[in-house]
Amino acid sequence: MLDDRAKLLLKALVERYIADGQPVGSRTLSRASGLDLSPATIRNVMADLEELGLIASPHTSAGRIPTARGYRLFVDTMLTVQRDSFMPAQLAPEQPQKVIANAAQLLSNLSQFVGVVMAPRRTSVFRHIEFLKLSERRFLVIIVSPEGDVQNRVIFTEVDYSASQLIETSNFLNAHYAGLAMEQVRERLKSEVDALRGEIASLMQAAVNVGSEAMSAAQDEVVISGERNLLAVSDFSSDMGNLRRAFDLFEQKTQILRLLDISSQAEGVRIYIGGESHVVPFEELSIVSSPYEVDGKVVGTLGVIGPTRMPYDRMIQIVDITSKLVSNALSHRK
Repeated sequence: MLDDRAKLLLKALVERYIADGQPVGSRTLSRASGLDLSPATIRNVMADLEELGLIASPHTSAGRIPTARGYRLFVDTMLTVQRDSFMPAQLAPEQPQKVIANAAQLLSNLSQFVGVVMAPRRTSVFRHIEFLKLSERRFLVIIVSPEGDVQNRVIFTEVDYSASQLIETSNFLNAHYAGLAMEQVRERLKSEVDALRGEIASLMQAAVNVGSEAMSAAQDEVVISGERNLLAVSDFSSDMGNLRRAFDLFEQKTQILRLLDISSQAEGVRIYIGGESHVVPFEELSIVSSPYEVDGKVVGTLGVIGPTRMPYDRMIQIVDITSKLVSNALSHRK
């Protein structure tokens, strides 16, 4: 356990390093902490903090910098977030895709880092389905969700269906299954297939299979805004390897989706610090995230990705407020 003096010095060191980006020496720390301590005493405390793995000494400097463990202790026990008058413009209640894109840009603009938003998680319910013949035995399946989102998928069939068969199939699906999840439709078709004409049943099953895939794919979308902001961050601009790894992360999106999915299971704002676990892929990045809701139900997550040396108190405010704005914009949409 740290005593109060060690906690104050660690807090002052982290805050000074976040502000300046330079290793903090004992003299700087003495001034920043406001404690009337000799340089020798401060050096002894810093040695203790280093032994605990909370700070580290870069080879090129006599000063110290926080480790991932030090940052974690700081954000968990020492961070105070001021609820000031900071309030961005409201997000207009538009189509979900537009709200998500605007939110990602808002997060990026406010933080000057990278804004990420996971699209709302929805059930694979369809409102309307229809077919369009593209060529022989090749058809376009058009699926409309209750929210008005449209997904298109091409299917190839063994039978070359006629225009009347396509209309008959879409009419049957819309009349009997609209409003159900694709998984429910698939199960019901299995039990009702004997009552349907074989050719039509096969087309229905093919449409439901690609429809389920299409609706699932639509839910995996993550919108990223402001990657270029990292070019202005010294932690990245001075190290092309760090910058390249960050852009690879944004390009792949898979790890970001996994992280945001984990965040959606937690309440309120969460902070993930690079280097403390496998959740964040490398040490130089941290993520501040929060779930957002639609009509009181958590449907997605958003956040800010930036350097580990970020002003966490401000990022918490930005993420918290933006999640509320997104929740309002999507819940009030008619």
